[in-house]
Order: sequence, then C-alpha cells, then structure tokens
Amino acid sequence: MGSLAQIRVGGVTIGGGAPVVVQSMTLTKTHDVEATTAQIAALASAGCEVVRCAVPKIEDANGLAKIVRLSPIPVIADIHFNASLALRAIDAGVAAVRINPGNIGGEDKVELVVKAAKKAGVAMRIGANSGSLPAHLAGLAQRDQAEALVEAALEEVAILERLDYRDFKISVKATHVPTMIRAYRMLAAKVPYPLHLGVTEAGTPFAGAIKSAIGIGSLLADGIGDTFRVSLTADPVKEVEVAWEILKALGLRERGPVMIACPSCGRDNVGVENLAVVVEERLKAYPEAFEVAVMGCAVNGPGEAGDADFGIAGGRDVGFLYAHGRVLKKVSSDILIDELFHEIDRWIEDGMQRPKRLKMAKPAALAMAEASLIPLD
Repeated sequence: MGSLAQIRVGGVTIGGGAPVVVQSMTLTKTHDVEATTAQIAALASAGCEVVRCAVPKIEDANGLAKIVRLSPIPVIADIHFNASLALRAIDAGVAAVRINPGNIGGEDKVELVVKAAKKAGVAMRIGANSGSLPAHLAGLAQRDQAEALVEAALEEVAILERLDYRDFKISVKATHVPTMIRAYRMLAAKVPYPLHLGVTEAGTPFAGAIKSAIGIGSLLADGIGDTFRVSLTADPVKEVEVAWEILKALGLRERGPVMIACPSCGRDNVGVENLAVVVEERLKAYPEAFEVAVMGCAVNGPGEAGDADFGIAGGRDVGFLYAHGRVLKKVSSDILIDELFHEIDRWIEDGMQRPKRLKMAKPAALAMAEASLIPLD
C-alpha cells in the first residue's frame, strides 16, 4: 500500500507502508495564536494527526513558535510566494513546510529553503493544484489537465532532486474528481515519493464529502496515497470526521465504532431512522472499534447484521438484541437501545472477546421467526 519512500512529519510517519495519515487545516488567522491553538486542539481530539496553518504574512510566521509549542500534533506551515516566510517558519520549529517551488521566487530561493529544511530535518510538501498551474503549461492543461498537473509536479520534483533533497511528499489536487483520480494514478506510476491526496475546493459538507470520498477513496482502494485532507467549506473538524469515515469504510484504519443501518422500507415497523440517529449519537462516546447494526424488521435483520458485533432489530412492541451473529434476547421496544448499550458496556469491560462465528444455518427470516417465540424476560 502507498509509496515506497517514507518521510517523517514531526513524530508522524508518512509513506512506505505506514498507516494513511489524516490531516486538516486551521481556518483561523495564524497570528491569532489563541484561536489557532484552540482550533488545533479541537482537530486533534477529532482524530486529526497533522495540521496545516496558512502563513501569508510576517505576523503569522511570528506566531508559529508558540503554536508549535502548544500543539499536540505536528504543525505544517503553508507558504506561497515568499521564501523568507518559509525560512522563518523553519526557524519557529514547524514539522514541515508546504511550498510551491514554482512561485517562491526562482531556484536560488528554493535552494535557500531546502538548505534550511535539510539542516532542521524538516520535510516538505510540494505539488500542483488545478487552480494555479504555471503559465507555460496552459496549452497542455487545455488538452489534458491531469497531464499538466503531473508535469507541474514533476518539474518541482526535479528542482528538489537537483538539490539532493528527497524528504518530501507530493500532491496533484483538482476540483474535478475524474481529473484528480487520473492525475494521481499517472503520478504514482512515475515517482516513489509519498502522495498527499485531495479533491481541492470540494464544496459544502454534503457534496464535498461525497466528492472527496469518491476521489480519495478510489485511489486509497487501489493502494495509492499516504496522507490526505478532505477540503470542505465548513468547520475543519467536519473534514476530519469525513476523513475517518473514508478510512473506516475501506477498512484501512479503525477509530471508534462503525454503525450500519438498513435503509428503511415499507416493512419497517419501528422507525429505523429514529433508532439509528439515537444509536449513532450514543456511539460517539466510545473510542473502541466495533460494529453495531440497526435494523427495522425481521426479514434481513439477522442476516445483514450477522457480521456486526451487536445488532438490534426493532418491532412495534418487542425488538431483538443480538451479539456476534446470534440472537441474544427479546426485549420490550421501549428499552431496546438501553439494553443494547448495557450489553456493549459489559462486553467492553470483559475485554471485547469475539466468539467464533457460526455460519447462519437457517435463512434469516426463519431464524427470526423462531426467535420471536422466545418469551420476554
């Protein structure tokens, strides 16, 4: 999975078979140290592992030393057009800098930044973005934007390789999802360096999450990509939440419970959406990784939830609680959710042992029909 080469951003390893790393970016003014460190703390507790701060002005660079000292996760300085800000950020102790070697002021300026980064043992992120391709690639971009993105990135790679610096990761982000996917596939075939994935300016939480999941998820499913940011027009904590759902859906990382719920249909005699909303909210309190199924009826309940650690299948008056593929008990519907969490808590206290699964010997509906004969306690 991922790139052959590996870099370190502070204490976080990226590439070379390391777990895929979740990152985000602060929206605060970086010179407002208090607001920025508060946002970093919120991001870190949501599961963000590396954070980027924009450094457009000298006062932002001046705030970095304190931010780095207070941040629980590695800080990356995001810098464009100004090599002296990159040098100040490195002096401030950031774990990495994001620069565009094409807009930082010529190769001599790039060399200054690279020398400082080498001396400080600091990594870099380089790469192209569909919104800001170099002018000399405009013709190529009109013919094939993915190719232009890769060409721009490779030109940056060539500059750093000439300076004998290889401690970097690369991005080729685009707003158009198929372009982004194609660009990363082309780039992955040409370079061994870690790749930072992203659909740039993806949009609001609903559409942006879908675009990001398709673009980033398609690549991660093929083993391409070592770290990523979900770009949303929203509180960045939302970006981190979506990022973890992508990783969990692909089975690449675990963080907290996964809930599956049936889509609801005319057979649903319990209001499965209401059940699912309540269960999902209560599951947020659990850091442990396990799966819970919420089902609305007896037809698919046991079968669909057979792989979950716990499940509930609702009924008008009574519901069923099951664990590890077996019906555990029949309970009154009004206490179904409380009973579910009681069993989850007991299982966690006992060390989260998972029994060997029995293959479902009977069709799901038949098993449920028999279970419906179990008397209520």
